[in-house]
Amino acid sequence: MTSSLLHVALFPFMSKGHMIPLLQLVKLIHIHKPEAKFTIFTTPANEPFIVSSLTSIPPKLINIICLCFPPTSQIIAGVESTDQLPSMSLFTPFLYATETLQPYFETALKSLLPITCLISDGFLHWTLESASKFNIPRLAFYGMNNYSFVLCTVMVGGRLFSKVESEEELITVPGLRWVQVTRNHFDSPWNEQEPQGPVVDYIAKCVMATSNSYGLLVNSFDELESKYLDFWNLNFQPKAWCIGPLCLAHEPKLDNCYKPNWVNWLDNKWAERRHVLYVAFGTQAEISNEQLKEIMIGLENSRIDFLWALRIKPNQEEIVDGLEERVQGRGLIVRGWVDQRMILEHEAIQGHLTHCGWNSTTESICANVPILAMPMLAEQHLNAKMVVKELKVGLRVETCNGSTKGFVKSEELKRVIFEFMGKEHGEMVRENVEELSKVAKKSIQEGGSSWINLESLLTDLQMGK
Repeated sequence: MTSSLLHVALFPFMSKGHMIPLLQLVKLIHIHKPEAKFTIFTTPANEPFIVSSLTSIPPKLINIICLCFPPTSQIIAGVESTDQLPSMSLFTPFLYATETLQPYFETALKSLLPITCLISDGFLHWTLESASKFNIPRLAFYGMNNYSFVLCTVMVGGRLFSKVESEEELITVPGLRWVQVTRNHFDSPWNEQEPQGPVVDYIAKCVMATSNSYGLLVNSFDELESKYLDFWNLNFQPKAWCIGPLCLAHEPKLDNCYKPNWVNWLDNKWAERRHVLYVAFGTQAEISNEQLKEIMIGLENSRIDFLWALRIKPNQEEIVDGLEERVQGRGLIVRGWVDQRMILEHEAIQGHLTHCGWNSTTESICANVPILAMPMLAEQHLNAKMVVKELKVGLRVETCNGSTKGFVKSEELKRVIFEFMGKEHGEMVRENVEELSKVAKKSIQEGGSSWINLESLLTDLQMGK
């Protein structure tokens, strides 16, 4: 459907890590096409976050449509995003629950025509069927990089673990002979010899819907992983477009009416020329009580200044009780939602201890902050491998038994923090991340690789190609 007016519909998956980059993409498209209109589909509980994230765009250009999320036998009323799930064991039921939104989505979609394209989270496979009914091109978005997406597709899609007994046996990736992975680089059930179950069935639908979509949007830039982008576009469908890093779509700004306490704390550290380690493990990781204790002890004994954006279960509060007093003056613990990019951009931050979620990884690179990788789940082990082995912008926290996955002891965390923040090893990764940060910023500016990719894509969509 061709229209001179660009009208982009977006449907993010109901999870902060998925919503944030797509909302950043809205800002980026607005920079390219200031007259473009946007319709964003979500559920009532997620609307306030979306509204607060898009204040830089004129309200007349934004239309938010809330679809009621019916409670199911496992997902109670009011739980409308994955960070509200009482346990990640409910993630698969949550995925299936999104399918109940399809009829309401189609009714709304029909009333909004013409629509230039639909940008849908890859987890919402059913949006392809809906978009196809109205001849709307669908672009899938997963929030992953090309590297992890390619490795998952080749190894899991090709069932290459079916005859591999050991979880730590190195396997050369077909077509990418310089890359070796183990079963433990992948999460369950994908690392099993014969993956099966409801989540496997659901993701199979997502893969099929993606392969039949107009394109695949990737929060990355050509220069970061050109070998893997080329490999995907040579061997798989649909065409992948690198249009990131999306976090650079806007500059973080302080609210003049409110200045978080961590800003003053970091300002004071910088005035004293103290280097600070930023610690954050995302919104989805469920850290065991034992592992939480080891992280605490490792940070406390490292003698390094640190800022910890702490998200734990309510019943874990007694575990961290007393930590703030013991590290007072040297460590700051912040609870609740923080502007992570603003923290990373602060001059005092000289390292990032992270789970290696892709949003956090790109934010670190763009902020010129080296990474200390401690992956937890999903594709984070692959991201950590990429950070350390491919990009060489970070170090890996080793597990106590040397396996890809496993328990991290406080002694190891203390040791690697000291090495990471020290001059000898820290200098090498700092030089690499500084160079990569420059390329990242250039890619999204006018004339850069991601700028050209997005401009070309939007032009093709407007012309109905």
